[in-house]
Amino acid sequence: MQGELLRADQSRSPREDQRSPVERLRPERLRTDCPVLLSERLVMRAPHEEDIDALAHLANNAKVATMVSRMPHPYTANDAADFVWRTRNGEIGKCVYAITKAENGAFIGCCGVEPHTDGKTVEIGYWLGEPYWNQGYTTEACHALVDMVFRTRQDVDQIDARCRVMNVASRRVIQKCGFQFQGSGLAASLALGSNVPVEWYRLDRKTWMSLRSWGNIA
Repeated sequence: MQGELLRADQSRSPREDQRSPVERLRPERLRTDCPVLLSERLVMRAPHEEDIDALAHLANNAKVATMVSRMPHPYTANDAADFVWRTRNGEIGKCVYAITKAENGAFIGCCGVEPHTDGKTVEIGYWLGEPYWNQGYTTEACHALVDMVFRTRQDVDQIDARCRVMNVASRRVIQKCGFQFQGSGLAASLALGSNVPVEWYRLDRKTWMSLRSWGNIA
């Protein structure tokens, strides 16, 4: 645990909502292979220290933790600080993004890309804080993430996504992004300390090219 590097009570820079949109992007913190993503209502950029409080608050929710595979519950400020430190050092997936609102920089969740060993497949994951559910933010973030992968990584042929069988909202997001059902199985849940039933979906490059306007998906 790198708590001494990223303590929750350490000195902070000005609040995110008091900074300009350009300052909030923090370009010096971003890895060159994980570009900042912009959509109509969102800015997706590397997590940093100013996100720790909001991250700990939103992630400390059993409704969130039990729907993702590797989130502990309860979730503390130390967990959030460790997460930020590990993402900054490339220890979690390939690209991990903080999802923020473009209008004020508010942190609302995370998403990311993790490569498979075959070199041709990546898997996306995401979560959003409960106050921001049912407003279309997750679908908007996933569209931006999928577009980034296929447009910038020519070696990637397909993207996978998984959700718990009982997670109707997440399944709907995956379907809105054009993913097709592949099968079901079990996956570990850190919060529950057990395996849970999940569904596996896939989107290939050819299908994405036919749907990339996203206007063809109801």
